[in-house]
Amino acid sequence: MPPVFGKEKDNLLTLFLKLIFKEVFMKKFLFLILIISLLFPFCSKQENNKKELKEIYVFHAGSLSIPFKQIAEEFMKENPDAMVLLEAYGSRTAARQISDLRRRAEVMASADSSVIRTLLMPDYADFCIDFTTNEMVLMYTDKSKYSKEINENNWYEIIQRDDVRVGHSEPNSDPCGYRSVLVMKLTEKHYNLNGFYEKMKNKIGKKYIRPKEVDLIALLEANEIDYLFIYRSVAEQHKMKYVVLPDEVNLKSNKFKELYKTVSVEISGKKPGEKIVKKGKPMVYGITLSKTAKYPELGIKFIKFVLSEKGQEIMKKNGQPEIIPPLVDNFEKLPEELKSLFKKQ
Repeated sequence: MPPVFGKEKDNLLTLFLKLIFKEVFMKKFLFLILIISLLFPFCSKQENNKKELKEIYVFHAGSLSIPFKQIAEEFMKENPDAMVLLEAYGSRTAARQISDLRRRAEVMASADSSVIRTLLMPDYADFCIDFTTNEMVLMYTDKSKYSKEINENNWYEIIQRDDVRVGHSEPNSDPCGYRSVLVMKLTEKHYNLNGFYEKMKNKIGKKYIRPKEVDLIALLEANEIDYLFIYRSVAEQHKMKYVVLPDEVNLKSNKFKELYKTVSVEISGKKPGEKIVKKGKPMVYGITLSKTAKYPELGIKFIKFVLSEKGQEIMKKNGQPEIIPPLVDNFEKLPEELKSLFKKQ
C-alpha cells in the first residue's frame, strides 16, 4: 500500500478520531440512559409519596413547643400521610395569625383558653377544649445576682434590689406576660408590699419584655437578665432553676380563684384600639379546630391524639398535668369524632 501524505493523512486521522469519539460518546450516552431508567421509578415513587403527604399547621403557645414537638412526632408515626408543621407564638399572636391575617391552620392551642373564646370564637372556631394547666415561677441561673441567696421566703425582696434585672413577656401578645403582671399585683397583696407592682413595672420597663416567654430564656442564659417570670413547665423542660411561688400568687390553685379575681390587667382587645380587662384566674390551656383548616379531618385527629392517653402522658412528662375530665364549651358543635371523649356538658 502506498504511503499516505499531506491532506489525505489529515483526513484519515480526523475520521479515525471521529469514530473513536462517536464510540465513546455512544457508550456514555447508553450508560446514562440506563442509569436514568433505573432511577426513574424510584424518583417517581418518592415524588408520589411526597405529593401524598398532607401538611397540617398547628399554631401554639411558646410554652407548648417541647411537648407538641414530641406529640407531633408520635402523631406522624400513626398517620404517615400527615406532615405536622408547628408554629410557636405568644397565644394572642397565634390567634391573630388566624383572625387578622386569615392564615390557614388546622389546630390552635393557647396557654389561656379564654384567648380562643375571645379572639377566635365564633367566626374562626366553634369550640374550645380545656386540656392542661400550669403555674407561674421565677426562673434564674447560677449567674443571676444573688442566686445563692434567693429562696421561697425572700424572692420578692431580692428582685426589688436596684442591681437586679427582671423580665417577662409582652402582655398584649402572650398570656404569660399578663399573668406576670397579675402575679406581681398578687405579690403586693399577699406580702402587704405597698408600691411593689409600680416599682417592678418601672424596673422592667420595655427593655426586658419580649413577644413570648421562651424568647426571654436566651436573655437569661446570656446573663442579660437575672430573673424571669415564666411557666413552671418551661423551666422544667429547659432544666433551669426556679423559685416556687406561693399558691396565693402563682395562679395555679382553684382554692384561691376568688383571690386571683381581685387583681386585673388591661390589654388590647379584638379590634384595633379596643381594650379588655383580664382578671386573675387559675391557669387553663385550650385547644380548638380552626375554620381556616384545609384538612379538618387531620386537625380533629391531632386534637384527639393530644387528648389521648399517649398525648396526655407526653404533656405530664413535660410538667403540664391534665384536666380531669377535660372541659369543653359548645359541646353540640364538637365534631362527632371528639364527642365520644366528653360527657355532654
